[in-house]
Amino acid sequence: MTLLTDELIKAWVGKKVHYEAREELSRASIRYFALALRDENPLYLSDEFANAMGYPSVIAPPTMVVETCQYAHAIPDETGYIGHEWRILKEGFRTIRAGNDYEFFRPVLPTDRVSVTWTLESLEERPSARGGTQLFVGSVGRFYDDSGHLLAVNRETIVLQPVRPTQ
Repeated sequence: MTLLTDELIKAWVGKKVHYEAREELSRASIRYFALALRDENPLYLSDEFANAMGYPSVIAPPTMVVETCQYAHAIPDETGYIGHEWRILKEGFRTIRAGNDYEFFRPVLPTDRVSVTWTLESLEERPSARGGTQLFVGSVGRFYDDSGHLLAVNRETIVLQPVRPTQ
């Protein structure tokens, strides 16, 4: 069975979605994220230290901007996930994060209101070691502050793998 059709490619490749945060990131969010990482870097926790290092306030750990769902406005799905997800093949597939490549352009501040535009760039069907095939989804998220300045880029590969091997 083939997962990828010309119609599926035409319907999805190039598709964009945009999300805007309703509020500023906040010091609390930065602190909670740093604590979850067990990262006690004073740049993330102390305005005084961050000021001494030349920043206007605490800054966020670099991956926070691409890993938080601060811009999400949805109800969590059945697994508790609230972030962006391409719903290409809806049933009978598990989603596996296969890799991310990040670029960061400036530290994110508590006063930043983050938006992101996701673009689906590629769909590729490949053989699975478990038998059958699986779908590799390549997309890019571009994260901006509320002035439209680029904060970060996240190139992400997701694998949609059939729960049961396709024949």
